[in-house]
Amino acid sequence: MKLRLLIAPFLFAALLPGQTASDQHREFPAFRIAGNLYYVGTADLAVYLVHTPAGNILINSDFLQDVPMIKKSIEQLGFKYSDTKILLLSHAHSDHDEAMGLLRKETGAKLEVMEGDAAEEEVVAPRRPGTHVDKVLHDGDTVELGGSKWIAKLTPGHTKGCTTWITRIREGNRDLNVVIVGSPNINAFALVNNKEYPEITDDYVKGFAVLHALPCDVFLGAHGSYFGLMAKYEKFKAGDKDAFIDPEGYKAYITERERLFHEEWDRQKKNPGTPKK
Repeated sequence: MKLRLLIAPFLFAALLPGQTASDQHREFPAFRIAGNLYYVGTADLAVYLVHTPAGNILINSDFLQDVPMIKKSIEQLGFKYSDTKILLLSHAHSDHDEAMGLLRKETGAKLEVMEGDAAEEEVVAPRRPGTHVDKVLHDGDTVELGGSKWIAKLTPGHTKGCTTWITRIREGNRDLNVVIVGSPNINAFALVNNKEYPEITDDYVKGFAVLHALPCDVFLGAHGSYFGLMAKYEKFKAGDKDAFIDPEGYKAYITERERLFHEEWDRQKKNPGTPKK
């Protein structure tokens, strides 16, 4: 049995902190975050557009039903959906990758995925049709297009290839460190005696070590709820151009997620076979 088939039912059984069911598919205004980085996702499922002279990079795809909204957001920003050249992924769960095959087919873009998740992308599974991966990435690999460079940092645990994307972006007279967190959440995963993913706890520990070490000015993530998208956007609309610069919020978020991981791990050690629902 593939890992995706084992964990997929849990992905939609419970919502993440700060997330509501309506937020997953609710339209959200497209806007420029900093430099050439833009938000084109829903009210919670994040999709990022990187605009370059050589074409665009899209990070995440959301669900199939969200594609028309993503297209609309790109066009509202004055860019072309058809100019998408590279597709990237935070992690191989349906709420972030279900539409990858459609985006790849419609734009001709190349899909590049971290090694631990690449095979999962090509598997046909509930809620995701599967698609071809054009390039398999490894920890520390760079993705470059039109002068924009993104680095893939492996932060495993949530999935084997969970990827946190980092870059430096010029905004005005400042260079900002951007971090798009893949996911440090434990959902309803078995952390003890997980036969499908026996190294899951070791991977989480490694992932948290990486996340703690990353310099961060602009804190973003695969879900808007990770970094307080809605509240920060309201500040942004009110004129706070630095609303998404939040290094302390990043540190606090990673620390809290790590605490919850260890708390659940300790609980499961005492109660094997009872992942928290």
